[in-house]
Amino acid sequence: MGRLPTMAYVVRRTRRGQPRYEIRESELTDRGPRARSLASFRVLDDATLAKARARALRPFDPVAVRASARRVGAPIAVAEPAELHARALLTEIVNGNAPGPALAALLRRELTPAYEPSDGVEAMALWIAATATDRGIALRDLLDLGDKFPARPKPPLAFPRIRSVR
Repeated sequence: MGRLPTMAYVVRRTRRGQPRYEIRESELTDRGPRARSLASFRVLDDATLAKARARALRPFDPVAVRASARRVGAPIAVAEPAELHARALLTEIVNGNAPGPALAALLRRELTPAYEPSDGVEAMALWIAATATDRGIALRDLLDLGDKFPARPKPPLAFPRIRSVR
């Protein structure tokens, strides 16, 4: 029967309490499905994808591998320079270091045609610079808040009447 198409995906592994991730390749053989590791990583970046691509038996879709990494919670390095710079700029603005008026006006002019205001985008700006620790603290606070809500009173238990059967 020979080799059939392969599929690359990401799995999470834990070693000494530290998460690691692997890009694995699955292929269907005469003896059934088999999987082998192509590359391991802590943060998925272009170099890891290139290493996996070099070891793969068949080509794979890097977009699908990144989506698989997101599903298992793997951190993904941002490769696009524009996104890296935008994140850095937003981090500085959130920290109180806004650009000067001339640069702010240029940025506003260039970004305004594509900007559609929404509450979600505004709220997200506060979290651009947040570390994993900051996010964890916020999550713990949110869960603690949920514990403070009063429980709904439960109605008293009502048992059915017991009747003798003749």
